[in-house]
Amino acid sequence: MKIVDILESTRPIRSDIRNAFIDFSKMTLSLVAVVTDVLRDGRPVIGYGFNSNGRYGQGGLIRERFAPRLLEADPATLLDERGDNLDPHKCWARMMLNEKPGGHGERSVAVGTIDMAIWDAVAKIAGQPLFQLLAERYGTGTPNPRVFVYAAGGYYYPGKDIGGLQREMAGYLERGYSVVKMKIGGAPLAEDCRRIESVLKILGPGQQLAVDANGRFDLATAIDYGRALSQYPLFWYEEAGDPLDYELQAKLGEVYPGPMATGENLFSMQDARNLIRHGGMRRDRDWLQFDCALSYGLVEYLRTLRMLDDYGWSASRCIPHGGHQMSLAIAAGLGLGGNESYPDLFQPYGGFPDGVAVRDGYVELPPLPGIGFEGKADLIAEMRDLAR
Repeated sequence: MKIVDILESTRPIRSDIRNAFIDFSKMTLSLVAVVTDVLRDGRPVIGYGFNSNGRYGQGGLIRERFAPRLLEADPATLLDERGDNLDPHKCWARMMLNEKPGGHGERSVAVGTIDMAIWDAVAKIAGQPLFQLLAERYGTGTPNPRVFVYAAGGYYYPGKDIGGLQREMAGYLERGYSVVKMKIGGAPLAEDCRRIESVLKILGPGQQLAVDANGRFDLATAIDYGRALSQYPLFWYEEAGDPLDYELQAKLGEVYPGPMATGENLFSMQDARNLIRHGGMRRDRDWLQFDCALSYGLVEYLRTLRMLDDYGWSASRCIPHGGHQMSLAIAAGLGLGGNESYPDLFQPYGGFPDGVAVRDGYVELPPLPGIGFEGKADLIAEMRDLAR
């Protein structure tokens, strides 16, 4: 068996929303199809992948470096020991051939996108949901397809007032979410506090609010916000400063007693390890948001989970960024703490298979082969259009 083609298309996911740092008016992503020569029901098995929002499409890197390396390889060198399926670890090593260590920037997104498609193909060839395959290979053997999800929103938007923010958050709660998230840092501190208080007023028993600064603050501002936010019972205070400013994160933890979250913009195991070593993160309360689609894929994510275990962290403290089904599968198969969700944004790439509803903050994944993209009609239509 072999990979016969790798296709990429750069697609728009533009929106008028903004967070404290960027707007999404020109946001794109890469959609990838890895076509194999394995047939099921007379059709080739195709694995699909795409990168998360917040980073742009990586078509240039995919077409110039990473797809050609896979297609030029001896097919036998990409197979598992039995020779009847792809080995994602061998595929990953081939993609990274002739790449120097370090510099974990946009190439990590390109590799992560192809890696997602390879895992989708591997699970489909095995005839299993990816979460089942992961549980058997790397977990306890038994997945838990019931996954915690929270609703990410609360972006700044032209003409959006506090009433609009409350209506948005109330809509998420009505859909079954128990935790909602809003943006901060794009307005003065006093105004952000009013926005926070307006959302806290509509929460019921068992419901919580998280806030996200998207790396906007310097140390002094991060601490000013931290002191102000300490009065609120927040689910977490997310990404106060630059993701690589581990000293800022550590000093913030000295003054902010509540849960903190960060990691979505760390793109390698080494970056994640530096956060654990130097960022002052507390394994009894803080959350890690590494996103496999942005950080070299699941092969690298498995290394990151092993590193966390070495440092005494549980995988249950990981709630990945991105709102995609790949992280849902990883959460179900490997015991992560949950996953982000974008109920009204970045469609059709986010969300769940059709018919999957949020109940008391959780979703239950159906036993679809692969990642489960075929269960989401609007998304699989985009993917099949690419493969066609």
